[in-house]
Amino acid sequence: MSGLLDVRDLHVTYAGSGGDVPAVRGLDLALDPGDTLGVAGESGSGKSTVALALLRLLPATARVTGHILLEGEDVLGMKWGRLRAVRWVGASVVFQGAMHSLNPVQRIGDQIAEPLILHGTVRPNQVASRVAELLEQVGLPASRSRDHPHQLSGGQRQRVMIAMALACEPRLIIADEATTALDVMIQAQILALLRGLVEETGIGMLMISHDLSVLAATCDRVAVMYAGRIVEEGPARDVVHRPAHPYASALSAAFPKIGDPASRLAPRGLPGDPPDPADPPSGCVFRPRCAVAASVCATVDPPLWPVHPENDGRSDRRAACVHVGPGVAGGAGGAGEISTEETSR
Repeated sequence: MSGLLDVRDLHVTYAGSGGDVPAVRGLDLALDPGDTLGVAGESGSGKSTVALALLRLLPATARVTGHILLEGEDVLGMKWGRLRAVRWVGASVVFQGAMHSLNPVQRIGDQIAEPLILHGTVRPNQVASRVAELLEQVGLPASRSRDHPHQLSGGQRQRVMIAMALACEPRLIIADEATTALDVMIQAQILALLRGLVEETGIGMLMISHDLSVLAATCDRVAVMYAGRIVEEGPARDVVHRPAHPYASALSAAFPKIGDPASRLAPRGLPGDPPDPADPPSGCVFRPRCAVAASVCATVDPPLWPVHPENDGRSDRRAACVHVGPGVAGGAGGAGEISTEETSR
């Protein structure tokens, strides 16, 4: 199976009045056809910046370096004509808040038809039937193509956004907080729809959300971001239910568990705020908020280490924490100098 998306050493920096502000710091991601990858984190962690960077949708004030390989072709090196051809056909985006993304004075059928016409993916006399097919694919009757966005509910508008994203049969869908504004019942329907489309068509999906429960139910793997970098990644249910990094653990604990009175009456949060991206702390950026920080964390910014089987029982997870590094597991390098007293704090 060839790689669909391969992001290598991605850095995104915004030009601010007081100097450069790094939003993404050395991010690596990989996604194969038919796979789903979730990206989680607090507001300001860099999730949406990553989503927009993948198709070069960031503002002119952003400086992007690294490599974004879509089916082996670097998006950052594409000329404008090639990039325009790749958008919608190679990859498409489902944005948060469909009401703000749809044209309020244009019928939804015309909006779905627009990428079909621009990219010439179907013959002119087949556009109407393709629009009807897409609407039915996302659970809407073809007759709704004559409606304007205000005539649809929030869930129906989000289905229209998904239909638009699917219009040109892209190989990759980027869903950026696609279900955040929906109620629980509609959210479950949209998530089931997205998951079903991935399974039926073999496309890849990158789903961005602050809600770990959504990612656990929808994605094969999850990457947790903090302060512009990934701090843990691995199989979705393991990362959500058995996190290795203290930040991933705090995110998981912040959601009350159904049937657990303790979590309902005394929900756990995370003290403090994310660091100022223009002035991050030395060493591990999570250190000021970490309950298990050791003295070495002030000087060591750990890479993504494999979570050792002795600690986790698996070898397909990685975390950027000295407590799961090779020194803790008895290996060599990086965290090998951490004392037993420090790792037990």
